Amino acid sequence: MEKIIQITAGRGPAECTWVVAQVLKKVLEEAQEQQLEAIVLQRQAGSENGTVETATVSLKGKNATTFANSWLGTIQWIGQSQFRKMHKRKNWFIGIFEIEPQKNWTVSENDIQYQAMRSSGAGGQHVNKVSSAVRATHLPTGIAVVAMDSRSQHQNKKLATERLLKKLEGETLQELKNHVGKQWENQLNIQRGNPTRTFTGTDFKKNKIEKSYKGIRQKLKTDLRNENN
Repeated sequence: MEKIIQITAGRGPAECTWVVAQVLKKVLEEAQEQQLEAIVLQRQAGSENGTVETATVSLKGKNATTFANSWLGTIQWIGQSQFRKMHKRKNWFIGIFEIEPQKNWTVSENDIQYQAMRSSGAGGQHVNKVSSAVRATHLPTGIAVVAMDSRSQHQNKKLATERLLKKLEGETLQELKNHVGKQWENQLNIQRGNPTRTFTGTDFKKNKIEKSYKGIRQKLKTDLRNENN
C-alpha cells in the first residue's frame, strides 16, 4: 500500500515554511516508529535557512493509509515568529494533502492488440475486398487508434503503432498537467481552524488538550444544593 502526501505552506509567510520543515521531520520520525517506508519525493526550500515551502512524501507499508489519514488536513503551530521577533501573530497554519500517484504507462509489444479490418470510404474495389486497415489497442488503458492510409496492412500496422504511442504520450502529459494543477490547488486551499494536529513552542511539541473538571464539579455542587433546598 502506498500513499503520497504533500506538506505545504501554501501562500503563507516564512514562519509557515519553518512549520513545514518541522512537520516533515515529525512525519518521517513517526513513519519510522511505525515501520513504514517514507521517501521524500520532492522538497522545495523556503527563502529562509532551514525552511521548506513544500514537500511530497511517499509512504509505504501495511498501515500507510491510517498513518496518512492521521495527518491530512490543517496543521497549526502556536508560537512566536522565528524571523520577526516583534510580530504579534501567534497562530500559523500549513496544509497536508493526499496526492494521487501518477500513472506511468510503459508500453511493451505484448500490451498492444492489433486487429485487421476493412477500410471505409472511397477506395474502389480494393477497399471492399481486402482487410488492410489496422486497429491498434493499448490493452491496459483501452486507448485505440486506426490506420487505413495505405493499401499495405504491414504499413498500416506501423502507422497505427506510431499513432498509438503518440496518443499515449499525450495522455501521460495530461496526467502530469493534472498532477501539477492539483498540487497548485493544494497550495491555495489551506483552511484555518479545526486543525488535525496542533504544535507549540520552538521545540515543536504536540499540544495536549488539558481536560478541566472544575466546571463539572461546580455544576454538581449547584445541583446538590438545589435538591437540598
